[in-house]
Amino acid sequence: MRAVTWQGIEKVSVQDVPDPILQQPTDAVIRVTSTAICGSDLHLYEVLGPFMTRGDVIGHEPMGIVEEVGSEVAHVQPGDRVVVPFTISCGSCTMCTQALPSQCETTQVTEYGSGAALLGYSKLYGQVPGGQAEYLRVPHADYGLMKVGSRLPDENYLFLSDILPTAWQAVVYAGVPTHRTLAVIGLGPVGQLSARIGRHLGARVLAIDPVPERREMAERHGIEVFDLAEDTVGEIRERTQGRGPDAVVDAVGMEAEGSPVAGLAQSLAGRLPDAVARPLMEHAGVDRLAALHTAIDLVRRGGTVSLSGVYGGAASPMPLLTMFDKQLQLRMGQCNVRTWTDDLPPLVEDPADPLGVGDLVTHRLSLEEAGVGYDIFQKKHDGCIKVVLDPTIAPAPTD
Repeated sequence: MRAVTWQGIEKVSVQDVPDPILQQPTDAVIRVTSTAICGSDLHLYEVLGPFMTRGDVIGHEPMGIVEEVGSEVAHVQPGDRVVVPFTISCGSCTMCTQALPSQCETTQVTEYGSGAALLGYSKLYGQVPGGQAEYLRVPHADYGLMKVGSRLPDENYLFLSDILPTAWQAVVYAGVPTHRTLAVIGLGPVGQLSARIGRHLGARVLAIDPVPERREMAERHGIEVFDLAEDTVGEIRERTQGRGPDAVVDAVGMEAEGSPVAGLAQSLAGRLPDAVARPLMEHAGVDRLAALHTAIDLVRRGGTVSLSGVYGGAASPMPLLTMFDKQLQLRMGQCNVRTWTDDLPPLVEDPADPLGVGDLVTHRLSLEEAGVGYDIFQKKHDGCIKVVLDPTIAPAPTD
């Protein structure tokens, strides 16, 4: 089959790799019909190279049609249309039954002290082949696979794999709807959906992003938008009775702009030999913290900061004096996808499209064009906000 493979820092290649097969009686194999590029994939593309192996199949936002199931899989059968959550969880361990499947005790990657294994996401999370491919093996399929209807386009359902429940969890962790004003830092795909979910749940939403196309998209959904400038925090405070918003979602994470020293550390770590770079990533503070520091500064006293953006540095410095003095709450963590999936299908199937899932994808490319997709997504070229790869279509002709 054809699959997107990691080949080095800022280099992916679509190659022939072995077709997946059932390895356990709880497995299923699906034929992928759509698979998205996530902001977290850019961490593999740019930063987490020391934990990758050349040829790793990447990607963790797929959906498709079930082709084959193991003998212990009863929930789905060949022919079912399914979405694949990016976390690999058993559904029956203590963590899963406490609505924390991202901490699944069956699939935890204990070698690295990590939570549940993830599809297509480095040695840190199990090095399981990912979903930017024609076919995908799904472990623990009875719990993991989500059956969806056959009538609506893939893009109504695809984001249930990751970014929609990630955004939903971020807003719930932020305390909306109890908190009535919500700021969102970063209007990439998760930030866009976080802002729309906050508004859907009744909050006034203010959002910050330096990219005009991202601000324009958010404005279409009733979000108050701000450029990233020196006076932005002060302007938002003025619009919130001088206090700041009740809650802030940091939807940026470790690659925030405005952190030149940490940016240099990330670049160096990504290019050092693995034996040197891995300890650096595991023990040093290599996160760009500009977005997180902005969130802590912006939120009102007694407010909540919710982190949905991924951070990877083990010793990143935090402004604890400010956090303590402002009496802040911080909530964060890998998304517990299956915890939220009963809430979300009715919203994506609603003809009114209350979360605007029909207004998010800016580029739909063939699987063979994955390299182009990664490049424009990373560089924010051509108005790129969300890229979906389609293994079923031929690449566009070139001049």
